[in-house]
Amino acid sequence: MVAHCVGDRATSLIPPPRQPRPPRRAGPHAPSTTGVPIRITRHALPLIACAVGASLALTGCTDSDTAESKHTPTASTAPKPTPVPSLTQAQAREALTHYSKTNNLARQSQDRALLDTVEGGPRYAMSLADIKQDEALPQADREPYRPWSYDLSATDLYIPRLKDGRQRWFAAVTRAGSQQQYARVLILAESTKSKQQWEMVATIDIDDPKQLPQIVLDKDGYATAVDATSQSLAAPVGVLRSAVTDNFATGGETTGKKVFNPSEASQRQIKVHDETTRKFGPRGTTRFASADPQFADAYALKTTTGALVIFSHTHTQHDAVTAPGLGIVPEKQDRAWLGTSPSPAFTYTFTCSDIASVPSVPAPSSLLGYGCRRTDASAAGPSTSV
Repeated sequence: MVAHCVGDRATSLIPPPRQPRPPRRAGPHAPSTTGVPIRITRHALPLIACAVGASLALTGCTDSDTAESKHTPTASTAPKPTPVPSLTQAQAREALTHYSKTNNLARQSQDRALLDTVEGGPRYAMSLADIKQDEALPQADREPYRPWSYDLSATDLYIPRLKDGRQRWFAAVTRAGSQQQYARVLILAESTKSKQQWEMVATIDIDDPKQLPQIVLDKDGYATAVDATSQSLAAPVGVLRSAVTDNFATGGETTGKKVFNPSEASQRQIKVHDETTRKFGPRGTTRFASADPQFADAYALKTTTGALVIFSHTHTQHDAVTAPGLGIVPEKQDRAWLGTSPSPAFTYTFTCSDIASVPSVPAPSSLLGYGCRRTDASAAGPSTSV
């Protein structure tokens, strides 16, 4: 008897939600920042007049004492360098335009090296997985690639002010549809390989654009970056990661339902757990588990209620049969990693990007959207145990 295995977000029970391609925008990089020079104020001390006679011996006044009129200066409390914007609005639009053009060229020719010049982090890992999976499919099953571009007129840019020396990044919200009912959040970060290049590191579709919190802008229109690990937030990024993986692992029973309110995205993760863990019936089992995040960077912007946090998480899915003689047949999408041979057990690794609205006061957070790709899979050996 053969049990047919399906993976998270790409199963017959859970059809992988195809992310709609929303609008796109542009913008390059920003000039390096320069700090405000610190001025040293010298306070001249009055000269000490030396008496003559006996008092001379008592005071020990000498020429060197007179030189003390040039007393060691004390530094004044100069203002600290002001955080500066990562780049200008025009540069951000240019970066988005460059990304869409280069991405189209790279994906049409499946050029991984070219794609690596404009993508990084979880976005690049997901793109590589898409390419690998597509190349393993029969030609008739491959969807033709359709070039796209961002609609800059329907894109909002959120450029944070950052302290000198920090990696520069910015966010964008791009919208699509006749009523702009589709929204996608983008994160572009300065490349660690080339300071003159920007990389797309995260793209996440929002289930309900109306849930996006209002991002705080200063008088010049720039956003404020927030430390995603800050304990001043109701849920720092480590808590968010644990809650997201708990949605998959237990259906949110441990921490997921405590950290997140029942948003559409959170409920969808719980549904993945509920349906996938039952897909084999009595012939097999499925277990989800958290894994060390492959990409630990998190990006957060100040909102009127707390912070908008964009982060990545990694989880695994282990499928196994319950009795000797049974085997799991890899699905079409799995064969890029597993081939076609049945096995009693498989382990899949998923790389995901998530976005949450986190309050600054004790209250549940809202998971606004997430996207996952199978980025690895392997036969787990002959054991039927989980």
